[in-house]
Amino acid sequence: MTVAPQRRLALLGGGFSTDADGLLDDWLLEQVPVPRPKVCFVPTASGDAPAYVEQFLAAYGARSCEPGVLRLFRRELDDEALRTFVLSQDVVHVGGGNTANLLAVWRAHGVDRLLREAFDRGTLLCGISAGANCWAEGSHTDSFGPLTHLPDGLGLLPGSVCPHYDSEPGRRSSYRAAVASRALPAGWAVEDGVGALFTDGRLTASVTRTPGASLYRVEPGEDGGATEEAVPCRLLT
Repeated sequence: MTVAPQRRLALLGGGFSTDADGLLDDWLLEQVPVPRPKVCFVPTASGDAPAYVEQFLAAYGARSCEPGVLRLFRRELDDEALRTFVLSQDVVHVGGGNTANLLAVWRAHGVDRLLREAFDRGTLLCGISAGANCWAEGSHTDSFGPLTHLPDGLGLLPGSVCPHYDSEPGRRSSYRAAVASRALPAGWAVEDGVGALFTDGRLTASVTRTPGASLYRVEPGEDGGATEEAVPCRLLT
C-alpha cells in the first residue's frame, strides 16, 4: 500500500536575512529527514535581488545542505527543466518582498502549479514575509503601499496569514479589522522570530528564537471585532 507523503509548509518570522544566530534556519533543516537536503531559494518577491541571493548562499552554503536558486526575472530554464528542478528540491524557501508581484510572476511562468505539485509530493515549502503570505488563501500585505488585505494566494494553507505582527506599526489592528470584517478569513499572525510548521493544513510545531514572541490564531469575534489566541512556542537555543 502506497502511503501519501505529508504536505508540509512553514511560516517564518526570521532567518538568514534578518537574524545572525541562524536558529530558525537550523530548525528548518531539522524538519527534513535527509542527510543533505536540496534547498531552493526563490527571490521573486524582491525582483531576484542579487544581495538577497548572496545572503542565502552564504548562510546555506555553510550548512549541511545543497543550496540552489530559482531566478525568474532572467529565466534560464525551459518548462521541462524548470519542472525537473523544482520537483527535485527537498525545501523551497521563498524570500520576502512584494506578495502581489510574486504571485503574478509565478503564475506567468507556471511556478504556482509546480509548487502545488511539489507540495503534494512532500517538498517542504516555507518563507518569510511575502514568502509566508503566498501559501495561504489570503494575506495582510503592504504590496500596494498602505497596509491592506489581499484575498489571493495559492491556498495551500487554509485561511490567511499576517507577517510582522509585532514589528510594523498598524499591522495588528489592520489585520484584526480585516478578519473581523471577513475581508480575510481567520488565520495566523506571525511575530518576528517565530517559526510555525503546518502538516496537512494543521499546526504541528511552533518555535521562537525571541523570548516572548508568539504565533497567534486570529478569528472573527461575535461582537463584530476579532479575537486572537497566542499559541505556545518552544524557545530555540
